[in-house]
Parts: sequence; C-alpha cells; structure tokens
Amino acid sequence: MLRDLTDDQARAALPLKWGEVAPGVLPAWVAEMDLRLAEPIEEALVEAVRRGAGYAAFGDGGLGAAFAGFARRHWSWELPDDACVPTGSVMGGIRLALEALCPAGPVVVPQPCYPPFRDVVAVAGRELVTLDLDPDATQASLDLPAVERAFAAGARTYLLCNPHNPLGRAWSRDELAALADLAGRYGVRVVADEIHAPLTLPGARFTPYLTVDPRAVVVTSASKSFNMPAVHGAQLVLLNEAERERVRALPVPAQHTWSSLGIAAGVVAWRDCDAWLDALLERLDGNRRVLADSLPAALPGARMRPLEATYLAWVDLRAYGVADPAEAALAHGLRVSPGRDYQPGLAGHVRLNLATSADRVREATRRLSSALI
Repeated sequence: MLRDLTDDQARAALPLKWGEVAPGVLPAWVAEMDLRLAEPIEEALVEAVRRGAGYAAFGDGGLGAAFAGFARRHWSWELPDDACVPTGSVMGGIRLALEALCPAGPVVVPQPCYPPFRDVVAVAGRELVTLDLDPDATQASLDLPAVERAFAAGARTYLLCNPHNPLGRAWSRDELAALADLAGRYGVRVVADEIHAPLTLPGARFTPYLTVDPRAVVVTSASKSFNMPAVHGAQLVLLNEAERERVRALPVPAQHTWSSLGIAAGVVAWRDCDAWLDALLERLDGNRRVLADSLPAALPGARMRPLEATYLAWVDLRAYGVADPAEAALAHGLRVSPGRDYQPGLAGHVRLNLATSADRVREATRRLSSALI
C-alpha cells in the first residue's frame, strides 16, 4: 500500500526536504514523508492535468462532502456537507480567518509553535501574545491559567494547533472543552489548525475542536496526511452559514486562492484513501516504537514525551549541554529542525521527522548520538 522512496527518488520528489541538503546528509527536518503519493491521488492528479489547469469553479467541487464523509467515518462527527469553504493553504486560511472573522485585539499563540503561526499574526496586522509552555512538564498542557490571564488582559483570538506540532499531543476533549469555556467567557474566537488530525496514532484520540466550541473556525487540509504539500487545497470549516457566505462574498473571493488540482486531490484523499492512511498509521506507530527503543540506548539523557499524533518527535537534549543540537547534528550528517525555530531562545531541543523507513529512523538516532556524545 505504501510506496517508499529511495534516496534518489526522494531528491526528485521532495526537492526542499532532500534537495536542500548535501549528498550524504540524512534529512529529517521538513514535515514531508519519504513516500510516493497514494495511487488514487496520483491518478486523480494525472487525470486533472490532462483535462487542463484552469481556475477552479465557484463552489467546492465536492470537497465539503468528501471531508464530511471522512469526519463521519473516522471521528463519528456529523458535519454538514456544506460546512467547508475551500482556500489555498492552511496558513492562507488562518490569515483569512484572522482578517475576516476574528474580533479586534491581540492573538494568543502558545509556544513552541509552528513558526508561521507567529508570522501570520504579523501579516494580518495583529498584536502577537506568546505563551511559553513548560518544557519540563511531564505532559504538555494548554496552560489554561496562563491562557486566562492573556484573555483577561485583552487578547481576543487564540491560535490552536490540534493535534499539536511540534509537541505531538492530541489534546483531550476535557482540555479542549475547558479552553472553549474560557473563550466563551471572554469573547475570544479560537482558530484551530487541524491539519494533523488524521495522523492521530493508535492509543490516542482526536477531538474535533468544533464539537466543543461551535463558534470556532477550523482550518484543515488533506495535504499533510496524504503527503501532497505542493497541491494547495485547504478548507475553512464553519458551522455558521452566514459566516460561510460572508467569506464567499469577500471582494477578492476565497475561491480565487484555491487550486482545481487541490480540490481534485483533496476529494479523492478524503473519500478514497482510508486503506492507505491505515497503512501509514501502522508505519508511523512502528517508527515511534523504533525511536522509543533506540533513543534511550543511544542518548540516555534525551527526553521525549510519548508521541500521540503527527510524525514529528519533539526531543529534549538539554542534558548534553549543547545549545543548538541541530547544528551539531548537521556536522554529523543529519538535518533536523532546531527547537529555537519553534520557540525563540529555547535551547537544546530538536524536531525529528519519523515519516520514513525504520532503517532511516535508526540511522538518524545513531548520527544524533554521534553529534552529542
């Protein structure tokens, strides 16, 4: 079901992840998978290109119904077929939500965070309020007391990553309900990035944020779970029909930012690729076990909370006294993402991509150990 890429194939298929490293360097940084597209998606894209590459028509091309079907099968979430408004990318959708749907006031972004979360707040002309989560906590949390202080001080939007990148948490329903309660009390709009939702791993459970807070805006896409970042086809999920119409009626309609290829690929991914996704989750579950077994042996001082979702391991290497272990790793033939990208000033952390072969995961651990010991 899964088709692995050789090193040479990966350099051709993933020109950023593999093409931006020197020969012999193992890339485990950018959030892409060392896998070919699922065959139904590949076939849908080839067919769409043969038809032409025109603008997408107004409407969603069946994307909303396909996503609603996926949500029903995987999360028992009954979502209307017309709840989605297509947009180009998840970050473009978040910017659209900030500019068109969120109240005036500062925007709360917990850290560590996906770096563009900070950037999009600035681009939207909003004040950024960052909340640094405790790196020493046994389990990563939303730190609701700090969130409430930010809301009480005037913040009116909260950017939620559900599940979280890079912490790998699938937030519980109780945690999300408590956040929703705070948001309701202070008149805060939550914008939830749920692009990693299908990548919730065995033993954990994904809770769609809209099921605890119907006022929220969710932005999601099939691009991450089905390894097609070049195909822009994200969607806003809004339960309020009037707000969906408001977005569709903007002077520069959201329809002009999405791709007909993205819609074609997204429909097939949400509708026809459950078996491929099941095989992927089995692979990722195996690779997190490989890392859990090999990391303590190679780096006894390393600390990593159990990975509940995503294929991105957040590893605390402060015990080795190296401020930037990512820089040290690169000198030993491994590229990982430095923790400071996700939280400026945070030393001793890296993000490690596990969406590859088990052998590459073991080799990444070996090279990381060589860099630090």
